Amino acid sequence: QVQLVESGGGLVQPGGSLRLSCVASGNIFRINAMGWYRQAPGKQREPVATLTSGGSPNYADAVKGRFTISRDNSKNAVYLQMTTLKPEDTAVYYCNADLTYYSGDYVLRNDRWGQGTQVTVSS
Repeated sequence: QVQLVESGGGLVQPGGSLRLSCVASGNIFRINAMGWYRQAPGKQREPVATLTSGGSPNYADAVKGRFTISRDNSKNAVYLQMTTLKPEDTAVYYCNADLTYYSGDYVLRNDRWGQGTQVTVSS
């Protein structure tokens, strides 16, 4: 069974930094793309930063210049370095991966989501 596990959330003051980590495990053949999304209370889930298989990052306008996404293919991991955090960054952050994986005699491809990690920016 393929799963994603996030870590690194927490409470931080405005202007502070946090680093989120997400590791994919299971019978993975290839990770095609990975990214981070967030969902604030009462709002829809929105993309924050994504990395294609070719390594090109895409950022939401609200986080450009403050957040950096990176991957470690050897560890099936993706990271989100968040700096100059603002109260409006408060949300549950979810890791997402577009995976190709083995399931019995089959090779399948679909999205997987992590369980989410809470980020709270408050003084």
